[in-house]
Amino acid sequence: MEKFVLSCCSTVDLNKKYLEKRNISYLCFHYFLDGVEHADDFGESIPYKDFYKKMVDGASTKTSQINVETYYTYFENIIKSGKPLLHLTLSSGISGTFNSATIAKNMILEKYKDAKIYVLDSLAASSGFGLLVDKLADLRDEGKDIDEVAKFCEENKLNLNHWFFSTDLTFYVRGGRVSKTSGFIGNMLHICPLLNVNNEGKLIPREKCIGTKKAINSIVQKMVENAFNGTEYSDKCFISHSDSLETAKKVAHAVEEKFPHLKHKIMINDIGTTIGAHTGPGTVALFFWGKKREA
Repeated sequence: MEKFVLSCCSTVDLNKKYLEKRNISYLCFHYFLDGVEHADDFGESIPYKDFYKKMVDGASTKTSQINVETYYTYFENIIKSGKPLLHLTLSSGISGTFNSATIAKNMILEKYKDAKIYVLDSLAASSGFGLLVDKLADLRDEGKDIDEVAKFCEENKLNLNHWFFSTDLTFYVRGGRVSKTSGFIGNMLHICPLLNVNNEGKLIPREKCIGTKKAINSIVQKMVENAFNGTEYSDKCFISHSDSLETAKKVAHAVEEKFPHLKHKIMINDIGTTIGAHTGPGTVALFFWGKKREA
């Protein structure tokens, strides 16, 4: 069996201990809070609750993707260890980081002719990205080599379903993704937009739900309609949230009731600061394996 390094970035929205336990390497995105730069370091430097409170209190946020130089240094240190590398990036549909990583990879191959390195576009985000990387770690631990794992990723990544909703449109308005008028009306009427990630890795609005209860019912129904084997689904299921733990727990409970054959406890994770800087608090996302994503 060929040993290799499996790698990702902090936007997998898992947690540091879990990544270390699974032997998954990572690098951190960065973000700016009121103009001060911080690492998206799984809530270590600024706890998630503090981060989202600062956003509610009016702090400005801006994110910074990993640049070519940082990728190059990171890749080179791994290649120098003599191990092949399989690195997955945040979706190219929402970030340019895949291009930066690909440039760095090509620079590595110019210098290290015999290096073996894959840089793959996950077409995923948050704990959906995390669920994909987690699956690749399973395959690696089963004895699959780097080529087999990379092939599985490319052939199956669009079967990773992402569905999410937000109970607060304030930060979608602030980021220009929703107009002020639509945001005002939406918040007043308790509209929770239901979105998913499409086959290009882009965020697409799909439905408008009135109230959190309806949003929870709708997101679980999307899993019923799209999960492998319907309510017989038994694979892993991840949830992520931005300062909305109680709502995330309600989604998890509803999923567990509807899908009694799950072999693993549903993992609930925090939405990290890179993605959370754009969503703000109030977002809950559900991830599972199922039908191939469409436009």
